[in-house]
Amino acid sequence: MQTKAILSKDFILVAIGQIISLFGNQILRYALPLYLLNQTGSSVLFGTILASSFIPMLILFPIGGIIADRVNKRNIMVILDFSTALLITLFCLMVGKIDVVPLMTITMIILYGIQGAYQPAVKASVPILVDTENIMQANSIVDLISSLAGMVGPVIGGILFSMVGLAPILYVSIGCFFVAAVMEIFIHIPFEKRQAEGNIIITGFNDLKESFGFMFQEQPILWKLSLIFASINLFLTSLVLIGVPVLITQHLGFSPNTANRLYGFAQGIIAAGCILGGLLAGVFSKKLKSKTSPFLLMGCALSILLGGVALQVLKGPMTIYTVLLMGCSLMLVLSTLFQIQVMTYLQILTPKELTGKVISCVMCICMCTNPLGQFLYGIVFDKIGSSTYLPFYTAALIMLGISVFTRPMFYGMDQPDLNGHQSRG
Repeated sequence: MQTKAILSKDFILVAIGQIISLFGNQILRYALPLYLLNQTGSSVLFGTILASSFIPMLILFPIGGIIADRVNKRNIMVILDFSTALLITLFCLMVGKIDVVPLMTITMIILYGIQGAYQPAVKASVPILVDTENIMQANSIVDLISSLAGMVGPVIGGILFSMVGLAPILYVSIGCFFVAAVMEIFIHIPFEKRQAEGNIIITGFNDLKESFGFMFQEQPILWKLSLIFASINLFLTSLVLIGVPVLITQHLGFSPNTANRLYGFAQGIIAAGCILGGLLAGVFSKKLKSKTSPFLLMGCALSILLGGVALQVLKGPMTIYTVLLMGCSLMLVLSTLFQIQVMTYLQILTPKELTGKVISCVMCICMCTNPLGQFLYGIVFDKIGSSTYLPFYTAALIMLGISVFTRPMFYGMDQPDLNGHQSRG
């Protein structure tokens, strides 16, 4: 069998397309909600719209997985990047002409929905373009790209937003999506068309049934891991997504322009944690064992606890800002390591003809707690007053409990070997 190099032309094109597309996506995810928060000053509305945006993403994750297994993955990437460029062009034409709240809500919902259909195609292409022994390294590259875009995008977005407003960010993102789509046309991803069973609804239902059947019956360890990562999103990631912008813009006492810039830098610093997590996953891919997972979860809890201590004990907004970001960034390092472990485990255990669907189902389970967490934290920070440290303490305590409770499962779970053989969990 011919060996597929991890840096093959097609994998490189996928990676470059991701860099450009995700950069455009990240500056939008930074600028649009911040624009809304500045216009309305409401953390409840901020959290509610972010939560609502995740719902179509969750719905389209499994649909995107079904499509990814039945349609050429390259075509999915090309069509969706062109569609996103068109979406933001329409937003540019309408902003200022209609009320910002419904316009922002509709745009964010469609933007996140497109990402829900887009990501399963990218994730499912990895095991096709690289050999089994290179899957964790390839995943670390894909996650590293996502994190790098998450770091650079908000920093540049913060500078642009504070200096010249929203419009330049919209124009840059349109260019990114258009260029990425053109580049992705030249990617070759091996594809074998599968015969549909009945109409599209029946086919989709059968595909979902097959995917969840595989997760719950043949490899039940997958849904258990999915629930654990979902708890990270519910208690920790949602806290960072809602808490950090609200604290910086409304509680730490910075001026509006300073707060906007510092929030952009904060997004970049936090994303740097994801980058470091991706790098560490690549470097230690042969050494990461399932027994390390409970310690990663404990580390996530202690990292978020550091943010709570900063808010309660420290004085001076810049000191609190610095320590808070250190804790959030470290949490992202450890959660990224855990996420890459879960994704690699899944890709090795899952047959290639099921990869897109199963990945989308796992991502759906992992992400379904995001909107709930964001909605709840939006209400919490609106009502909590000056006791902003309490959500951090509560989230840390809950995650410590989860890490202790799930420890026996990880200790009884074999790490998948590089040939893809694995005993059931």
